[in-house]
Amino acid sequence: MPILDALNPAQRRAAEASGGPLLILAGAGSGKTRVLTHRIAFLIKEVGAPPWRILAATFTNKAAGEMRERIEQLVGPAATELWIGTFHSICARILRRQAEGFGLDPNFSIYDEDDRRATIRRVLNAHQIDERELAPRAVISQISRAKNAMLDPLEFAHQANEHQRQIAELYADYERELRRNQALDFDDLLIEVVRQFDRHPDILQTYQ
Repeated sequence: MPILDALNPAQRRAAEASGGPLLILAGAGSGKTRVLTHRIAFLIKEVGAPPWRILAATFTNKAAGEMRERIEQLVGPAATELWIGTFHSICARILRRQAEGFGLDPNFSIYDEDDRRATIRRVLNAHQIDERELAPRAVISQISRAKNAMLDPLEFAHQANEHQRQIAELYADYERELRRNQALDFDDLLIEVVRQFDRHPDILQTYQ
């Protein structure tokens, strides 16, 4: 296929592989992004896949931007219909698109690390806890671990040891602050999509 002419034989095999999931293991500088962008172009131009049904996730905004630029050079305007972004930006897009069905405000704010730290500081102050005794960073870390274990404040409190009971109270107040401000933090962007897809299999099906 002409669109794959720029690839070497190994890269070409990966780009035009079919038959299900494919895992590519390759070192730095071996052309992984090149293969991925050409595979996407191949699927659109040669296989006829609708661009809006293709999702490419990256770890950084810079990588997502570079990937989109490369694909635009290969397929033109069709690249604007692709789902390309970081895991967090893709999840944020899903949450905003499905906000009504998920019971969320589509205009929710996204709290970055500074916002999280400021919120935790307010919570600590409300509990009259000195930051020298319990650092905001430590509280954020434990809340993040709880969220990534899919534990809400109540579930975390149920399994908390003596030390963690205080964290559980702070976690609950932190979540109340987020809801009051109609905000999600970075962990929520990922976790909330998982939770909502589990609760709404009909919506999940539209993305599969």
